[in-house]
Amino acid sequence: MTRAGAGMAADIDEQPAGYERLLSAEHAGAIARVAAVIAESRPRHVVFTARGTSDHAALYGAYLTEIRLGLPAGLASPSVVTLYGGRPDLSDALVVGVSQSGGSPDLTEVLREARAAGALTLAVTNAPDSPLADVAELSVDIAAGHERAVAATKTYTAELLALLLLVEGIRAGDGVLPAEERAAVAALPELAARTLADPTPAQLAPRYRFAAQLVTTGRGYAYPTAREAALKLMETSYLPALAFSGADLLHGPLAMTNPDVPVLAVVGSGPGGRSMGKVLPRLGERRADVVVVGSADVEGATRIAVPEVDERYAPLLDILPLQRLALALALTRGEDPDAPRGLKKVTATM
Repeated sequence: MTRAGAGMAADIDEQPAGYERLLSAEHAGAIARVAAVIAESRPRHVVFTARGTSDHAALYGAYLTEIRLGLPAGLASPSVVTLYGGRPDLSDALVVGVSQSGGSPDLTEVLREARAAGALTLAVTNAPDSPLADVAELSVDIAAGHERAVAATKTYTAELLALLLLVEGIRAGDGVLPAEERAAVAALPELAARTLADPTPAQLAPRYRFAAQLVTTGRGYAYPTAREAALKLMETSYLPALAFSGADLLHGPLAMTNPDVPVLAVVGSGPGGRSMGKVLPRLGERRADVVVVGSADVEGATRIAVPEVDERYAPLLDILPLQRLALALALTRGEDPDAPRGLKKVTATM
């Protein structure tokens, strides 16, 4: 009989190898060619469409797009097209569908309508022969391989890395990353392996065994990580977890924090992480139980250590111990994170 959580554990462990595969000449070269086509088309804005875990990868892509390319970016609401029959004017836009399976009908419909409206369309998916990839003009294969567990882990980080390579390739103009950038991303597989070797997340799991709710928070590039961590905790441990931007946390939700409401804060070394310096003391005033994911100690908080990297790359490392924590907590609470109740690997929404 297969051990509970064995699939999710294996998926998590494969992520450093997944980074290496996506950075290989074959896959990175394919992404570079797509990036060059997009750069030549000169879109005036970028719209992402996604669901679930992929929605958090798309949010990361939106941050990259606005910060690195200077283009307005946002996340589409598929129901505008599929439920209300809306037909937004997406001419001169790049519309990117992000989906592990590429099988959700609503995302496919958004790309189909966007293409008809004159947009350049791109599918970022783990299934290059999927309906989403078929309807899009361009496609990026994230090459994560078969994912065993229902809860997405390795496909999420593969989406992040594919979007990073894509945006930086567009910024370069010809799809080819500058030498300094290539060297930096080449270090990610080893840094990921080092991060996953840390036993701290599993050691922390008993601390939350009887938690009734939990808060995750981060700013900038760390905000998608906070949202993805909350989703992983909800779908594997059935623990109500609320994700907030660090800024939004101060605008009301801070009132719910107390010693019985644990807080997971993603605190990097860039502008987003430094801005959390205003949030963490307020959590201290509330005597909240705070665990920080970051490269530096924070007074009054337990730390899960991650390597210090450019803030753009941090989401590829910060989520790894939080996946480990979700796995360990589910097992501690007597659940099987490989097969969360009521969930399937592919969710078809319209």
